[in-house]
Amino acid sequence: MFATLRHRLHESFVRWAVPVRAPEASPIILTQRRVYVLPTLAGLSYGTALIVILLGAMNYNLSLGHALVFLLAGLGVVTILHTFRNMALIAISPGRCDPVFAGGVAQFALVLENQRADARTSLRVFIGDGDPVEIDIGAQASTIALLPLHAPRRGWMRVPRITIETTWPLGLVRAWSYVVPDLNCLVYPAPAAKAPPMPWSGDTSRGSSREGRGADDFSGMRDHQPADSPRHVAWKAVARQHDGPLLTKLFSGAAAQQVWLEWNELPEAMDTEQRLSLLARWMLDADAAGHAWGLRIPGLRLAPDNGATQLTTGLRALALYQHGTH
Repeated sequence: MFATLRHRLHESFVRWAVPVRAPEASPIILTQRRVYVLPTLAGLSYGTALIVILLGAMNYNLSLGHALVFLLAGLGVVTILHTFRNMALIAISPGRCDPVFAGGVAQFALVLENQRADARTSLRVFIGDGDPVEIDIGAQASTIALLPLHAPRRGWMRVPRITIETTWPLGLVRAWSYVVPDLNCLVYPAPAAKAPPMPWSGDTSRGSSREGRGADDFSGMRDHQPADSPRHVAWKAVARQHDGPLLTKLFSGAAAQQVWLEWNELPEAMDTEQRLSLLARWMLDADAAGHAWGLRIPGLRLAPDNGATQLTTGLRALALYQHGTH
């Protein structure tokens, strides 16, 4: 009950603390009104100790006791000022986030810029309850904070609220602020751990041998046999499948066969996510083997090709697939 109430109060404060609708336009400046300061547990203990010392000095009429209390109290006030200044007027801009597969960890890049002549020290940046990333920003310099976040499902994942805080220099007070930058990460479907052989088509190589063992052109892969040469094992494809079987590359002296990855040719028992995972696995295997491949899914036809651009285009189409659209 208490935890729920505390969470609601915290969320209400956050909605009030972030003055604009998310996501915020770049750059985000931490103005004085956006930086909040409260004493830490150490700061509360420090203040309590000062009160005790003051009461003792008043009781025994100790001039040095009064001097000590006023000196330490002045130190506390100066600490509040320095902690606040360590946070104020930092400019924050969204960086980039490379695509990841579902189940992996996205790395959101946040650019923090310091336009003042003094350095910013011991800043902590984190998302939710995640581990903080500690950074320093030099005078009139900038730095990049990489914030990890688990990517549970495919599609676009927007970075949630980010917290920036500091307790520098003495840890007596905590200054913090919230930002919601316009930063997204594309999450690809997780490749299937195990997959059947790719669907080879002979459309472009009629009259050639499908199981040829020449050494001119790559023509596909099959399960490894004891008599196969270790040089023909598709090590990259095997490494991607973790516990998958060994695969052997097949070659033919004629033109290489064409690979079409067809949505409608997959078993009807598969649901949408299973189909996307299997197609992603076949894409990665074909790319690792250096073979051209094409894709047909509802709403999209991707002509056969190979290379990084082809793989990126195909995985992006799978990531954004929504009931016949992409």
